[in-house]
Amino acid sequence: MNLIEQLSRELSLRVSQVQAAVDLIDAGNTIPFIARYRKEMTGSLDDAQLRDLDDRLTYLRNLDKRRQEILSSIEEQGKLTPELSAAIAAAGTLAEVEDLYRPYKQKRKTRASVAREKGLAPLAEAIRAQNTLAEPLKMAQEYVDTEKGVETPEAALGGALDIIAEELSDDAAIRGQLRQLIREQGVISVTGDPESATYAMYANFSEAVGRIAPHRVLAINRGVKEGALKASLQLDGDRAVALLCRHAVTAKNPCGRAVAEAAADSWKRLLAPSLENETFSDLFEAASEQAIKVFGENLHHLLMQPPVKGRVVLGLDPAYRTGCKIAVVDETGKVLDTTVIYPTPPQNKVAEAKKILLKLIEKHGVSVISIGNGTASRESEQFVADLIRESGLSLSYMVVSEAGASVYSASKLASEEFPQFDVSLRSAVSIARRLQDPLAELVKIDPKAIGIGQYQHDMPKARLDSTLSGVVESCVNSVGVDLNTASFSLLGHVAGINAAVAKNVVAYREENGGFTARSQLLKVPKLGKKAYEQCAGFLRIPGAKNPLDATAVHPESYKAASLLLERCGFRLADVGTEALSTLPQRAKDQGLERLAEEAGIGVPTLRDILDELMKPGRDPRDQLPPPILRTDVMKMEDLKPEMILTGTVRNVLDFGAFVDIGVHEDGLVHISQLSERFVKHPSQVVKVGDVVKVKVLDVDLKRGRISLTMKGLE
Repeated sequence: MNLIEQLSRELSLRVSQVQAAVDLIDAGNTIPFIARYRKEMTGSLDDAQLRDLDDRLTYLRNLDKRRQEILSSIEEQGKLTPELSAAIAAAGTLAEVEDLYRPYKQKRKTRASVAREKGLAPLAEAIRAQNTLAEPLKMAQEYVDTEKGVETPEAALGGALDIIAEELSDDAAIRGQLRQLIREQGVISVTGDPESATYAMYANFSEAVGRIAPHRVLAINRGVKEGALKASLQLDGDRAVALLCRHAVTAKNPCGRAVAEAAADSWKRLLAPSLENETFSDLFEAASEQAIKVFGENLHHLLMQPPVKGRVVLGLDPAYRTGCKIAVVDETGKVLDTTVIYPTPPQNKVAEAKKILLKLIEKHGVSVISIGNGTASRESEQFVADLIRESGLSLSYMVVSEAGASVYSASKLASEEFPQFDVSLRSAVSIARRLQDPLAELVKIDPKAIGIGQYQHDMPKARLDSTLSGVVESCVNSVGVDLNTASFSLLGHVAGINAAVAKNVVAYREENGGFTARSQLLKVPKLGKKAYEQCAGFLRIPGAKNPLDATAVHPESYKAASLLLERCGFRLADVGTEALSTLPQRAKDQGLERLAEEAGIGVPTLRDILDELMKPGRDPRDQLPPPILRTDVMKMEDLKPEMILTGTVRNVLDFGAFVDIGVHEDGLVHISQLSERFVKHPSQVVKVGDVVKVKVLDVDLKRGRISLTMKGLE
């Protein structure tokens, strides 16, 4: 089966879809571009399907590369047989390929390699054949050779059994069956300090290999790395040795008993430690993949949170001794004003702080306040709530996660963006903009610092970074970017544009007073025709002379869009006006297939053009429920069991979801409390940013924990 057919079967896609997608990827096209503008070629594969295909394509190509390296290595040794070659070709995973290569791999010095150097391989072969009734010790006498270091028959026999033990441990079929036995009957056993605040539940813990949850694997892995836990794989050794003997022992004679002895040694000394390491490695890899997947989903939903548009926002970065940093930004995110106030301990200059804040609010027309959830957040929220109540102004506020704000504010990117501000004021700007446009602000921060993952710093870095950068790219391109206002950090995530080109785009914009047409992108240094093809459709120019430049219609389809308008009795100038309200019906009356054929495009592209002409530059985030803005504060002490509240999902993990209910400590809805029906994973019910109704089950003030339920509230 060739690569395309294998991908087709594994991903349940047509061969033609896979072939087209692979050809497009190999030609240097980006995933967002293929998903949006090459639907006819791929049969409308979406972003997620294309990324899965790309991941699997990369794995299979790397597997094939390794397969060829192994075949070449064995052939160079003169040991490649047609049967072995066929087995390697048929191996479907890297582990299977490596198992087959194991006997031919260059090893460090082992007991078996030393025995082979002493000329004991023929003895091992004779014993393993088990076709003689002779005692192995007598057979070993003729291999005594003091010059080679074989002093006694016992030493010769021991060396021969070492060779047999290693051969058994290198047998691909044996290792495969032992893996299966471990999956079915193996148990992970963990011990540690029962007084440990972090790992108390794992102090005396055991669970079957086949059932252990991914988040437990990650917790155990971290505990072991920190030296707080010890973990081991438990398996009935007699069963394992019996499995080896079924493979290796073929006769009930002295040689057969010697082979059984070698099998027992192979398990205890070689296979058990090797497979234990491999089992933990495999469990961690699988748990990491699950955690990365959940992290990616959380990141997607966080970045796609609805923006608070058209509002002047005041960002408040809470603190005690050094005061609360304030930044006011206008509707476009431009910084209008900054200051520092001291309403929190130890200064407690509440009256002065209110006076300063009211002056800023009135001066700039602030209508919403964004408060960071870090140190002194509780006092700052109370201060803002009191200010709103006393002033009578039409104001609201929201507490936003400031995870990563300090990372961003101290970064080179922040110093380039705000060289005139110190680190703390940059954080206040970031907090304001997070409410105003989460996507535009959060793309500046390493996703691992945003606070929505689980054990993210333990994950394989390359794999995690690749997944998360793909999520960011997907979100940025699905929303689209204003070419004349976007920061270079946001532009750097647009399909076809890297960091260097993004800086060149901003430089061109500053030098020439902004873009008036998409075609001007071709004048940007290092932005060639290929990059233009990839990025143009995702970049918008509101108010451009050509209205299509403000839409997701790709320049390659401008002629088709103009023809469509003309055939339906409209002009380009009608785009974005009420005049186009009858366009879909007129196009339907004309016949979509006929119009598409006449325009030289496919029906999927025609439908996309129609959607864009009806709602130019539409933002998919606008369809989501808006964030919860508050005017009053509630404390954890105010919570009582049975109380029903509205909250926002902040994090989704394997064991449940954390919900912000406005009391500074997120409450946990355990997976068992998410729904009346069985839930395999919390992501089936909730996602980051969801506004949900919850009921308080329990409040533990001492430990700062809130238990919530969504049962009976759906």
